[in-house]
Amino acid sequence: MTDISDLLESAKLGDRRSLSMLISAISESGDSPSINSATGWILGVTGPPGSGKSTLIGQMVRKWASLGERIAVLALDPTSPLSGGSLLADRIRMEGDDLRENVFVRSIPSGKTPGAISPILWPICGVLSECGWTRIIVETVGTGQSEFRIAALVDRLLLVDGPDRGDIIQAEKAGILELADVIAVNKSDLPGASSAAQHIRSSLSLASDDNRDVVLVSAKEGHGIHELVEIIENCEPQKTRGKMMMMERLISEWDSILVSHPEIDNIASELCDGSITVREAIEILVSSIREGGL
Repeated sequence: MTDISDLLESAKLGDRRSLSMLISAISESGDSPSINSATGWILGVTGPPGSGKSTLIGQMVRKWASLGERIAVLALDPTSPLSGGSLLADRIRMEGDDLRENVFVRSIPSGKTPGAISPILWPICGVLSECGWTRIIVETVGTGQSEFRIAALVDRLLLVDGPDRGDIIQAEKAGILELADVIAVNKSDLPGASSAAQHIRSSLSLASDDNRDVVLVSAKEGHGIHELVEIIENCEPQKTRGKMMMMERLISEWDSILVSHPEIDNIASELCDGSITVREAIEILVSSIREGGL
């Protein structure tokens, strides 16, 4: 296999095949090259399934591309716990002939990592930045812990929802609304969108220092895209996320070590038949890791 550092040097020169091979190598091996610089920032896009995240991202990508930015989109796909497969289809809704030169789209399977946020995302984003991609967008699947965990990876977080207030209420319950830097109510051409946006603004106004933007957009019609991109551009990165980011990196790395342990299936079977307790299972795993059993 071509050395990772060689692939990085080739990718920095604009070779997309090398960039794809580099991301695959990082995903499969867990190794990552040394990164010396960062040219852009990372935007997380989250929200419930059906809110139009991919279509909205496509509109934002076109806007950024027209401004001369180089945009990389990482679409997270959940891996089936039964088949081990991933759909890997988000790129279909975002690519177009007019985007090829300044846009790179890649689907990333979650693998066995809980929460659909794999630790490989950190080095992959670093590589993309090193290779000159100035706007890196990470789209979550919109389910599970990924909404919370994505906030630990990104510099800016966009929450996308539709006119259905039920989804926003769920976001409020999960604490996702608190983490978002910008909230976009998509499908503004449908009834209820304006009232949903106003309800969110009213909720935010309960905190005297909460001046986050709530933007009405229509990804289908292209309305509000310019305003949304402008707001995201002017959004200050959340420096207070530093400790949270490191904590989530530790958790993601531990999750990865745990689910890839060679004895995990045997230990799970012993747990099922009651021959060991959960605490004993943890002690076995920790002891094995200490002794270099991975």
